[in-house]
Amino acid sequence: MNISFENKVALVTGAGSGLGLATARAFAASGASVVLADRDEKSVQSAADELIAKGFAALAVRCDVADDTQVEQMVAQSVATFGRLDVAYNNAGVQNVLAETADSSRDDYDRVMSVNLGGVWSCMKFELQQMRKQRSGAIVNCSSLGGLVGGPERGTYHAAKHGVLGLTKSAALEYAARGVRINAICPGLFWTPMAQQMAASGQAEALDALLKAVPMGRYGRPEEIADVVLWLCSDAASYVTGQSISVDGGFIMR
Repeated sequence: MNISFENKVALVTGAGSGLGLATARAFAASGASVVLADRDEKSVQSAADELIAKGFAALAVRCDVADDTQVEQMVAQSVATFGRLDVAYNNAGVQNVLAETADSSRDDYDRVMSVNLGGVWSCMKFELQQMRKQRSGAIVNCSSLGGLVGGPERGTYHAAKHGVLGLTKSAALEYAARGVRINAICPGLFWTPMAQQMAASGQAEALDALLKAVPMGRYGRPEEIADVVLWLCSDAASYVTGQSISVDGGFIMR
């Protein structure tokens, strides 16, 4: 299937590395003008420069998705630069500090919720304001297997990712008849900078245990997330909205 985003504008948050960067590259290769957003200004500018050097249309925007003002400015800058906003992948996220619920801190709870749930809410809010004007658009929100199951010492992270699915379903109902589709993906175990940080912080054994529970027996590749995001944003998925798709090598089947 040949999916093209010629003359389309795509916005990707958390685009400085990992799943977001792979998806931004895929959108560019499919013909889209791409806005890459990340709170790490150096990494996202480097990513955009890489695409521009290859002849693609790209714009780097520094944005902390936990800050509504920055998110509003991100969307406004996207539209001012490229004239519209057709698709968005709300990918930015952080891990919680491992702790049992009784021992977790309010500061960590607020940090994780503000990015993983509040950030998705804020991004959708301002993306949808533009898309409803156009009466067209597609949004994919990044949840997680943590949005479908529980996990010891990960309650805050899992709560936020469960919340992403609720936001996705509710917004999908609001805009289904107005030309805008909204779906979510639930990535499983992917070898990304976030996973590398988890391993470096003493969670290597936990990652190994998770890997043993993956029927395919391997980590996912970031490009495999990009493929699903592009499909969900394309006309090939024109009758798909409000769904959460697991991309996990079969993990959730257990």
